[in-house]
Amino acid sequence: MRIAIVDDEPDILQYVENIVKKMDYVPVPFNDGDRFTTAMLRDTFDLVMLDWNLPGKDGLEILEWMQTGVEDRPPVIMMTSRTAKKDIADALNAGADDYVTKPEDEGVIEARISAMLRRSVGGGAMEKSAQYGDYTLDRMGQSVNLHGEDIALTAKEFDLIDLLFRNRDRTLSRAYIMETIWRTNADLATRTLDMHVSRLRSKLKLKPENGFRISTVFGYGYRLETLEKSKG
Repeated sequence: MRIAIVDDEPDILQYVENIVKKMDYVPVPFNDGDRFTTAMLRDTFDLVMLDWNLPGKDGLEILEWMQTGVEDRPPVIMMTSRTAKKDIADALNAGADDYVTKPEDEGVIEARISAMLRRSVGGGAMEKSAQYGDYTLDRMGQSVNLHGEDIALTAKEFDLIDLLFRNRDRTLSRAYIMETIWRTNADLATRTLDMHVSRLRSKLKLKPENGFRISTVFGYGYRLETLEKSKG
């Protein structure tokens, strides 16, 4: 999972980055509000840790912008030194999902992150198999069954379709997919991702009559869409 950390204090940024890495997630740091909002338009994050006082757009402005300017808005934990009850209320009313005052203990921050991810994307252990319409994913055997036919996939193909099904109807950036599946930067191997998507479309017959399709979001990434099955 990728967690954006938006804070202009280098020591706080490093502190939270270390916590996120310890949790085996990917931290993506920003020290400027405008840089973060630009990134939000072309990238995917599972969670945002957001300071209030920032160069460029401040935290409250970012929260208000995210309400209307971001499709599939990730949850936001506001982490700031502001402790006034009015500030807390203003942040929550603007769209923050949680509020943490700095400085805070590492264990508390870790617990808040875990709780938020459990609520938003499911942080528990995944089932050995999963059903999505006519598709059954066997996570132990890394295969997919469609209409009684077992379809063998490579390990990366299975990991990719599992990720897409778990995030169905959510647009995922290339960077998000590459870091999640290949543990590398998207710019290094975009053709690899495109090739795997093409193979999955063909192997799994991802088309309207089967209820799903992978759509390309140009300049951003991919989206597995749930469709109403076509008849005939």
